[in-house]
Amino acid sequence: MFNMPYGVSLLSHEIWRLHMAAFYVCCVIGLVVFSVLLYSLVRFRKSKGAEAVHFHEHLGIEILWTTIPFLILVALAVPATIVLMHIHDTEKSDLTIKITGYQWKWKYEYLDQGIHFFSNLSSTVEQINNQAPKSQWFLREVDNPVVVPVDTKVRLLVTADDVVHSWWVPELGVKQDAVPGYVNENWFYITKPGTYRGQCGELCGVNHGFMPIVVEAVSKPEFDQWVAAHQGGNVAALQAAQLAPETEDQLMTAGKAAYLKSCAMCHQATGEGLPPSFPPLKGSKVVTGPVQANDAFVLKGVPGTAMQAFGEQLDPATIAAIVTYIRHSWGNDALNHQHGNPVTVQPADVEKVNSAR
Repeated sequence: MFNMPYGVSLLSHEIWRLHMAAFYVCCVIGLVVFSVLLYSLVRFRKSKGAEAVHFHEHLGIEILWTTIPFLILVALAVPATIVLMHIHDTEKSDLTIKITGYQWKWKYEYLDQGIHFFSNLSSTVEQINNQAPKSQWFLREVDNPVVVPVDTKVRLLVTADDVVHSWWVPELGVKQDAVPGYVNENWFYITKPGTYRGQCGELCGVNHGFMPIVVEAVSKPEFDQWVAAHQGGNVAALQAAQLAPETEDQLMTAGKAAYLKSCAMCHQATGEGLPPSFPPLKGSKVVTGPVQANDAFVLKGVPGTAMQAFGEQLDPATIAAIVTYIRHSWGNDALNHQHGNPVTVQPADVEKVNSAR
């Protein structure tokens, strides 16, 4: 690509036009400067007997080469200021989404619809390690994309939970820093249905390249259907289903999938980690110790490290499956049996520890 994308949002169109205006001004300046330079080199070359004239402090030239750049900058500052004012004008929005950056995933909350979910990289560990064929959108695909309606002003509230991230989708003309403790605002208005991809635009740690962004723009009726499908439901029935007992095979199958999705980036698929930043789970004192402490560790995380509080991100059934999987794997099951510790964890056990926090 030789130029920035024109994009599909009103903001991206304004930014592109401002960019092209500045580009053409630079082209004209370059053409004039190099034309004069080339003319001078040819017309006054030494082989034609040209003699250099020694002079300095010409008031007219000083004024000229100061005034012209000043006027050019003022001419560019006016449209640039107008575009900046439009970028920060988040009023009269029809939909508000809060975006929170985590190491290394995004959380989206539709504040008026009561919908919230995490969006993780869906490229597999096998693909990343060149052990499986890669898809067309390798490292740019997620499990839960952001769904928004077209022809709608969408307001974004962007923050972070741990370190500085940046929510960047070039075709939407949005690149907004996500700073812990602050909420930055931005917006977009998409004019064309489609799927638009971006990524974290701020170096946020070792797995910075593994937190893509996918935005799906759909028609308003389709968006209403999506909201209805993700909204409401029998909350009590859902909570009961999350706490229902599961067999060891069910927990191991679900646990492996959840571990590879949420944990393997740091602790590796082999459980050997990347010391010292990401300690190994193979033979870990936490994983081969009391199960309640293991549950609490996953639920609460470790403040000041990349170990997040997954109790805020995953339901009890998923956490129970992950804990069961890591307590069974890499020889940890033998150590747990040796120490007389339980190996299988049920969702109700996780909920009990969570309630006691």
